[in-house]
Amino acid sequence: MVGLHLDAPLVDHPGTDTAGFPEPRWTCALVNNMPDGSFVQTEHQFLDLLDIGSGTADLDVRLYTVAGVPRGEATAAHIAQRYTPWSELFDHPPDLLIVTGANPLEPAIEDELYWADLVHLLTWASRTVPSMLLSCLSAHAALKVFDGIERERLPSKCAGVFIQAVDGGHALASGLGPAIVLPHSRLNSVPTSVLRAAGYEVPLLSEEAGWSVAARTVERSTVVLLQGHPEYGPTSLLREYQRDIRRYVRHERNETPVLPRHCAAPEDREQLEDLHRRITTGERDPALLESFPFGDVEERTPWPWRTVATQLCTNWLTTIPERIR
Repeated sequence: MVGLHLDAPLVDHPGTDTAGFPEPRWTCALVNNMPDGSFVQTEHQFLDLLDIGSGTADLDVRLYTVAGVPRGEATAAHIAQRYTPWSELFDHPPDLLIVTGANPLEPAIEDELYWADLVHLLTWASRTVPSMLLSCLSAHAALKVFDGIERERLPSKCAGVFIQAVDGGHALASGLGPAIVLPHSRLNSVPTSVLRAAGYEVPLLSEEAGWSVAARTVERSTVVLLQGHPEYGPTSLLREYQRDIRRYVRHERNETPVLPRHCAAPEDREQLEDLHRRITTGERDPALLESFPFGDVEERTPWPWRTVATQLCTNWLTTIPERIR
């Protein structure tokens, strides 16, 4: 396996010796805009998918992040060590571009501090990069930039693991079974009907959560939008819930947290639902969280979308060679 490696000035991907690599078959820019709490985890999740999805193809990856996202000391140091300066992305256009989601802080997406950078990146990439994969907030940003489509605020957070309807004839859905699942975690949405009216194909769709994957060509680029989160690890949803419920019991937020669907093993769901019920119906007691065995629950959490995620990444990469090599 030739595999994935990180380009200079970044440190090497663990276990990879880049000295003997041939000229990369593909170059990929990963723009990570997640907040500090999930920044490194998101980086590892996407690199893991790319490593498996690229198979025997050589994939050269550089890491970037936009300005405007507040950073603590540890994350800033991590960025300084592993990430390439933002300006160099435009001086060295990649074959592939991945842009993660970001923490939505403003009701209107165009009011986010990083909005101007995101608009510039997406507009430039549509004319320059053969294929891009855009996750969550960046997918909604692309719909705003490319199609003038506004996201809609949901009545409550969409969080959980949902059954997907698969368009088996679409290249992105190749090799996926008829009954698969993917996680969602978001506060906003775009209706599937609006998406299709704008010319997007929808290879993966949940009747309950809405579209998960959509794609169309924008200028010179094939644009793949992810409203779901195939990159998530088995405990991602549960850890997000712990963060939200902890803020709630500390009175750092008053919006009632949402317990993600199927975020734990079946044997743990009843006690998790009981904890959630007690906290959200009046017992905002931090001691309830401290005594709950989240560590044990995490160890038993299943990962039923793992093969779906890696196959989806493989399918995306498989559609690319004819366009750029």
